[in-house]
Amino acid sequence: MPVIMGTAGHIDHGKTSLIKALTGIDCDRLAEEQKRGITIELGFAYLDVDPQTRVGIVDVPGHERFVKNMVAGAAGIDFVLLVVAADEGVMPQTREHVEICTLLGIRTGIVALTKVDAVEPEWLELVQDEVRGYLAGTFLADAPMIAVSAHSGQGLDALRAAIAQVAARFGPYRRSDLFRLPVDRVFTMKGHGTVVTGTSISGALRVGEEVRIYPGAQVAKVRAIQVHGQAAETALAGERTAINLQGVEVADVARGDVLAAPDSLFPAAVWDVELSCLPSAPRGIRHRTEVHLHHGAREVLARVHLVDRDRLLPGERAMAQIHLPDPLPAVFGDRCIVRSFSPLRTIAGGRIINPLGRRLRRKPEAVAALEALAQAEGEELIVAQLNLAAEAGRSFAELRVLTDVETKALDRALQLLASRQQAFLFDRDDRRWIGAAAQARLETECLAAVAAIHAKEPLRATISRAELTSSWGRGLSPRLAHFVIERLVRSGALAAEGDGVRLPSHQVELGESQSELKERLVRLFAETALMPPSLKALGEHDIDPKAAAPMVRMLVEEGTLIKVSEDLVFYAPAVAALVERVQAYLTEHADMGPAEFRELSGGITRKYSIPLLEYLDKVKITLRVGDRRQLRRR
Repeated sequence: MPVIMGTAGHIDHGKTSLIKALTGIDCDRLAEEQKRGITIELGFAYLDVDPQTRVGIVDVPGHERFVKNMVAGAAGIDFVLLVVAADEGVMPQTREHVEICTLLGIRTGIVALTKVDAVEPEWLELVQDEVRGYLAGTFLADAPMIAVSAHSGQGLDALRAAIAQVAARFGPYRRSDLFRLPVDRVFTMKGHGTVVTGTSISGALRVGEEVRIYPGAQVAKVRAIQVHGQAAETALAGERTAINLQGVEVADVARGDVLAAPDSLFPAAVWDVELSCLPSAPRGIRHRTEVHLHHGAREVLARVHLVDRDRLLPGERAMAQIHLPDPLPAVFGDRCIVRSFSPLRTIAGGRIINPLGRRLRRKPEAVAALEALAQAEGEELIVAQLNLAAEAGRSFAELRVLTDVETKALDRALQLLASRQQAFLFDRDDRRWIGAAAQARLETECLAAVAAIHAKEPLRATISRAELTSSWGRGLSPRLAHFVIERLVRSGALAAEGDGVRLPSHQVELGESQSELKERLVRLFAETALMPPSLKALGEHDIDPKAAAPMVRMLVEEGTLIKVSEDLVFYAPAVAALVERVQAYLTEHADMGPAEFRELSGGITRKYSIPLLEYLDKVKITLRVGDRRQLRRR
């Protein structure tokens, strides 16, 4: 399994010279770097510590003006080689680089004391004590410390052995199979076109596959891959990779962009983070402070929104939101570095716990949800992310980003949660899931909505699913609303009658006056048959239209009446008899016009014939062809 080692340390402490002595590769490739004798951009090399293990090396700049370049290189490394010159000891960028590595979650490394041939043994002992004293309490407290000289070769074999020993701790181990490569260089090669380089964070990429350049939408094809300067068919996690892209220009890709499979990442303008302020930060961080944010190989200006306080003091940890100027992609567990706007220095670091955040109000429940997310692992993490998403739910692809769990493991975990009724798959096409808490809340709200309709309209036997979805389910995914209703039906909490649903306890009971009204309406519509009064004209028959409306709806639901238009209902047996006559006529004749229909319907006027003809088309008895109708089954 490929392993990446990064350098760290103050300017002119010999990082690049040491890497050249170890590998034979000069990481200062720029003319300006060679002229000035300092590293400006990231440099790359590799060291074969044994036949099975190649350690990729990222050489970072030490000058304080190029810390952003250092962060871009350090973001993908597994362990660090801290370089301290024996003739100077611990310096400002020594301290800042160690702080950055700590904030990035790096937990192991090696200390190299360089230029030992330029100091006396007594001085070297003093420097060793100073470095040990500074590193006490840091992740490098117990790191091997090796005295070396790039000039004379002293200690190089011991350093190679230490690198091999530390690298062995990282393999083999599984990373997420979600391929990501933050771009740290973009250039053109004559005869090849656009080439990008970076350290593959996770997953694998093969020649011929497509990648999307995030946060944009452009898709390119992988023409060729190089790993550590050698042609390869596949790039794996932890490898220094150069990718020749087909179909894009150099201007289409920028440092900080991320290559990943299409539709696998989801850029967002808000990230929820677990933020830690460095004890050495001079003033801490105020709510809504503008900062320089480093993530992967990208640097942007952003604002820190504290969720439960107005100021994060040095040494404190808190839940926070990063508000970005434009949506950017990230994955759960990613690290980010916060540097003050002015003066420019590292003050904090964060672990991204929700890369698909939304603006939160400063409420205790919001803080509790983020705290639960920060502490969750495995299946608990999936449940916590679903709970945070609430009624919106999350697709399988989004859950990969929200958990950084390998595809097969995530699928197994979701199936297990489904069997425990802790997660529900409500959209099979989009593979979209909802948590048990949101599902229970929606079921309670749905039942309350049905009960409210029953109370308001007691004569309605049932409520159609479509009406319930458009009223109670407004704002929900239609598939989620349907899923909730059907689960309630299956559990018996709702009773289903055709397309309608009701509470099992709901029964229509008519009083004496209501029974009399029902009989009058049935008699009236039976007598008027295919020329009934409009609902608004019921007053002409001594029936109050407003009082009759719920009774008419009930008669429609039970099938006694048929609603043909917004203001016209017909006696069902009369319409059924008309349908039989129309079908019989069209069985013997090719088609039927308005005149023939009026004759079949007993000479009704256009006021009734047009709505009835449209109704016959709607229920697929007839098919309109020009001004005539044909039998639909023909």
